[in-house]
Order: sequence, then C-alpha cells, then structure tokens
Amino acid sequence: MKRVLGWVIGVPVMLVGLHTAAVPFTNSLNLTVYAQAPAAAPLQVPNPKYAAIPMEITVNKPVADVWKRVGKFCDIGEWLPQLACTMQSGQDGELGAVRSLAGGRVLEILVAKTEYSYTYAQPVREGRPYDMYHGTIEARALTPTTTKLIYTLMVDQSSLADDAARERDVQNRRTNFTRALENMKILAEGGTLPPQPARGAAPGGGAPAGGGRGN
Repeated sequence: MKRVLGWVIGVPVMLVGLHTAAVPFTNSLNLTVYAQAPAAAPLQVPNPKYAAIPMEITVNKPVADVWKRVGKFCDIGEWLPQLACTMQSGQDGELGAVRSLAGGRVLEILVAKTEYSYTYAQPVREGRPYDMYHGTIEARALTPTTTKLIYTLMVDQSSLADDAARERDVQNRRTNFTRALENMKILAEGGTLPPQPARGAAPGGGAPAGGGRGN
C-alpha cells in the first residue's frame, strides 16, 4: 500500500494506493525561485511621500446622463478647455488608449475603468523621477436624479522641499481640479462654460503644461 503526501489548495493530504512508496506532491508555486533571485534594485525614491487629493461635486442629473456628457476620456478638452484633447493612440474609452493634451505637451494613458469611472496615468519622462501621478474620475448615483462626481488625484510629493511646499502643491491642485469639477457640472446639467482666460500652466499648479506633470 502507498501513502502519497501532497497539497490541495494549501492543505496537506495523504493519498493511499497500492505497491508504491510515499511520493511528495507540491503545489505549482516554486518558492525557491524567489529565494534564489538576486536582491531587488534600490528604489528610485527610497522614502516616498504619497498624497491623495479627493474632490467632489453634486450634479442634478441621473448618473447615466452625467457620464454620457462628461465621462469620455477626451471630454477633458471640454471641461478643461485650455487642454485641447486628441487621441494619440487607441480608442476613446479603451484600456491602454493614450490622449494628447495641450498640443502633445501632456500624454495620459487610460489604465483602469468601470461603467462610470476611469483612471489615467502619465508616462515616465527622461531625467525625471517618476512621481506616480494618477487621476481617477467617478460618477456615483446619489438618487435617480442626482449624481456625485468624484475626482481623486494621487501623486508622490517626495521631490518637494518640505511640508509647506507639499501643502501648497495639494492646495493648488485642489483649486484647479475643483474648477474642473465645476465645469463638468455645468456641462452635465446642460449649461455652457464661460470664456476661459489664457493660462500658462497645466492644471495641478506644479509644472507648466510642457513639463508633462501635474494635470
């Protein structure tokens, strides 16, 4: 009779049969690969300081109507008119699609989406530490006729000098993106945006639009 020691979904079992010696079974994950791997390279930013900046506004329209009006990836060109938007690659709303803003000075990639939300990131630029910048826009139904628009930014502020500089950065981004939410509300409720003043910086209050950071 044989006794075979194995694992089924992480639980040891004994399989009993005839005329063989005990044979160990293992699951498919070979942990020795990780034990023998070389040490990981040092982090580019050893002590990152991540900031999450949530903002929201209530829109007096059903969630499906709101998202249809302002939820396409390139609709940013309407609710932030200073950042004219074109699709550089992929289809609007398709994971992996890339939008080009402000004449190509800013590129953003669609990295996640749900029925009423999407998240975008920016590519790594030569000579600059990657700041993990991500933005997420979500439309959430409050009632059958009202919707909450939520805009959340996430960024590594490690490159900023001190806590005071980081707080200024947060407030600048909050001011600019609150304006974006207000514009989204106007458009979603059927209104028209007022003329926009000329601006030399991308939303976010950090680098100019040519820097590829901060919107």
